[in-house]
Amino acid sequence: MFYTKNIPVWERAVRVVAGLAMVACGLLGLKGLLIGYAIAGVGVVTLLTGFVGFCPMCAMVGRRLDSKQS
Repeated sequence: MFYTKNIPVWERAVRVVAGLAMVACGLLGLKGLLIGYAIAGVGVVTLLTGFVGFCPMCAMVGRRLDSKQS
């Protein structure tokens, strides 16, 4: 199943950086706490949406890219 990208390139880069920061903060900053694992989990999802270029929540609200922004 192929998904069309619905996140512009600049936002993908921001999501990758933010995802890495959340994973590091959750696993290193809040070591051993449940909230740290939760933050790291959200960071992994953010990181994956940045790499793939598709966000299911953005698709649910009808967000689409122009053909020139892929």
